[in-house]
Amino acid sequence: MSSIPSPNTLSAQATGPGISRDLILLLATGAGLSVAAIYYSQPMLGVIGADIGASDQAMGLVPTLTMLGYAAGILFTAPLGDRHDRRTLILIKVALLVLALLAAAVSPSVAPLLIASLAMGVAASLAQDIVPAAATLAPEARRGRVVGTVMTGLLLGILLSRVVSGLTAEHLGWRAMFLAAALASALLGVALWRFLPHFKPTTQLPYGALLASLGGLWRQHLAVRRAALAQASLAVGFSAVWSTLALWLHGAPHHLGSAAAGAFGLAGAAGALAAPVFGRLADRQGALRTSLVAGGLAAVFFAFMAPLPWLPQSWQLAWLAVAIVGFDLGFQGALVSHQTIIYAADPAARSRLNALLFVAMFTGMGLGAALGSMVFAHAGWVGVTALATGSGLVGVAIRWRAARA
Repeated sequence: MSSIPSPNTLSAQATGPGISRDLILLLATGAGLSVAAIYYSQPMLGVIGADIGASDQAMGLVPTLTMLGYAAGILFTAPLGDRHDRRTLILIKVALLVLALLAAAVSPSVAPLLIASLAMGVAASLAQDIVPAAATLAPEARRGRVVGTVMTGLLLGILLSRVVSGLTAEHLGWRAMFLAAALASALLGVALWRFLPHFKPTTQLPYGALLASLGGLWRQHLAVRRAALAQASLAVGFSAVWSTLALWLHGAPHHLGSAAAGAFGLAGAAGALAAPVFGRLADRQGALRTSLVAGGLAAVFFAFMAPLPWLPQSWQLAWLAVAIVGFDLGFQGALVSHQTIIYAADPAARSRLNALLFVAMFTGMGLGAALGSMVFAHAGWVGVTALATGSGLVGVAIRWRAARA
């Protein structure tokens, strides 16, 4: 990364005249590594519980508290990126993430693990400080492309974290996974300290007024409301599928384990890698149009999964892989497009607008996981795909209304 200028020479870039390829790669890596922290525990819960003598019910609180911490971190700390130097905020969260991962690695019982999990989620929200940082540094003509690349890193972190943690826990143990994640986060912090520029605050609002301004921004910007609600609708379907996929694969006729379900994350990663195309299209054709196309793509591939139970068994897994590539591409493409829309709505409030978008999206994901489990129990895979397709069409309808307006 020798081509990246030092923070002092880059400080002027906070207004957005340019960003190097190396810095884009660093920010994408940072977004992926940080958000991965909230998913590492999921495939390891059984192993951890058996090792520390915790019940399944108690272990179920680990991912719950991690996700709640992540949402709280976005809501209560991400807006600080508009009030203070965003670089300082990012580095503080990296340090906290390292400490939380180390605390999880040495937890002797479930109580300290739960505390570490909550702290881990709060600190992992630094991913939502990195994305508006990239948007600020990028020139307007390339903003969609840059945000798309960084968001690809973030989604790859989500999709590949389960695969990595499952394999690591199987061969080296669950504590080794948290230790490795802490080391990777520490190295990330050193790189960000070395290469990330300083950012000028865009508001002097006190913290209370800063949080209160979220409601005003929501009411003020119709484009932001539409983007957040459309992405939340797509997130319901996205989460419903991913939260029930392992259950469907585990049952007849496949009888596959969690490792196979995690492997489908690689198919999702393939879709994520193609998503920066939507960033480039948003720069050229307009983010409103690309968000409509991406949302429609997600809805089509949600529906594409409906006939799976009636297909020949030899076709089913390949058919599923194609569908996952398609709806992951659509979901990620819509997210990149929606971020381009909200960042243009109010450049002085990018951190707060990003918080609004992601709180809405993760609310949709939580709702999708809950509804997906309920629907799967009563209506099986066909019910889940119907739920996902319906929520995807709601997102498309929101975007269609915006396009007509």
